[in-house]
Amino acid sequence: MLATALQPDSNGADWGESAEWIWKNYRCHWRVLGDSQSPAMVLLHGFGASSSHWRHNAGPLVRAGYRVYGLDLIGFGRSEQPGLHSKFRLDNRLWARQLAAFLEQIVQKPAVLVGNSLGGLSALTTAVFHPDLVAAVVAAPLPDPALMQPVPRRQSRLLRRLRPPIVELLCRLLPLELLVPFISRTALLRIGLQGAYSRSIGNDKELLQLIAKPARRRTAARSLRAMSVGMALRPRGATAPALLERLSQENRGIPLLLLWGRQDRFVPLLIGEKLQQQHPWLMLKVLEGSGHCPHDETPELFHQELLRWLDLNLGRTSALETQQRA
Repeated sequence: MLATALQPDSNGADWGESAEWIWKNYRCHWRVLGDSQSPAMVLLHGFGASSSHWRHNAGPLVRAGYRVYGLDLIGFGRSEQPGLHSKFRLDNRLWARQLAAFLEQIVQKPAVLVGNSLGGLSALTTAVFHPDLVAAVVAAPLPDPALMQPVPRRQSRLLRRLRPPIVELLCRLLPLELLVPFISRTALLRIGLQGAYSRSIGNDKELLQLIAKPARRRTAARSLRAMSVGMALRPRGATAPALLERLSQENRGIPLLLLWGRQDRFVPLLIGEKLQQQHPWLMLKVLEGSGHCPHDETPELFHQELLRWLDLNLGRTSALETQQRA
């Protein structure tokens, strides 16, 4: 049931109307803003963030003519934070299944998927495995260690058998129950988060709070451990290179845009340029003055490039562009 807000906020970390949805016995938090008759757009946050991170985007995208949803992926934000003993491995395949169910049960029509970092990888995964639910994919940017060091197509039987217990053991040895609360309550959080931005975030208390709050939940450390194991043990078919190959080969007609901050220190622009060379069918747009979170750091430029590309590829003119032309 939606929160009873007569006029939901269109900006700030608490934008939209909030709700909870149960999927596979997991509690999932989501929010929505805009006319139910408008085309659907789902915003997907990056690692360590939540739907609150789209604080500067929901309002402008609604004014451009979209009904905007934000989903907290399992393990993040206000959604459930399961551990290693979950019946599902926490990786982008699970988040794609969660997103597909969200599109079917809540959105109830194909949507434009816009993801920051991990959200972009989850959007791409959803487009490959559930193409009928996806109108277009925007990844800002597209991260995956496999883009720098591809997973081999074949591994020895011994390595396949030994790798899971070794990875799980190493992750269990990490004192995350001590590290996660400590980092979330000290200046280390700001220092680490600063690496994702080219501008100073020292005075942005809202940003620090929306990242710190989920990390301070008592289940955050166990969920981080489960994600670390899950992402490390993904099969090659769940990595970005394989997903892009499949999307290209099967010619599913789903347009893909990469939005990349020129000053991105986490996932360098060189990776985006390499992807465009390998897959000429996708579009790469470079955003000046931005790091790893262009939607939050340079939102006006982000919206401009996003809406222009959507108008071109979906054959519609956004309300925002119509106003500008008038």
